[in-house]
Amino acid sequence: MVPPVQVSPLIKFTRYSALLIGMLYGKKRYDYLKPVAEEERRIEGEEKKKREELERIAKELAEASEESILK
Repeated sequence: MVPPVQVSPLIKFTRYSALLIGMLYGKKRYDYLKPVAEEERRIEGEEKKKREELERIAKELAEASEESILK
């Protein structure tokens, strides 16, 4: 078995710096995208309600035409 190699302090510093910068970038990006996603979800919910209401009305009209006494 080969003994572990001593890693350069510069390499260690660079690795941990990249990790920290990546974490900070991810947090910044998440904070930027979160309100956008919430707005998209809100709009999708409103559209879903409208779509369900139209489907309900169409279904009621179809049932009403089936129950007509003029068959």
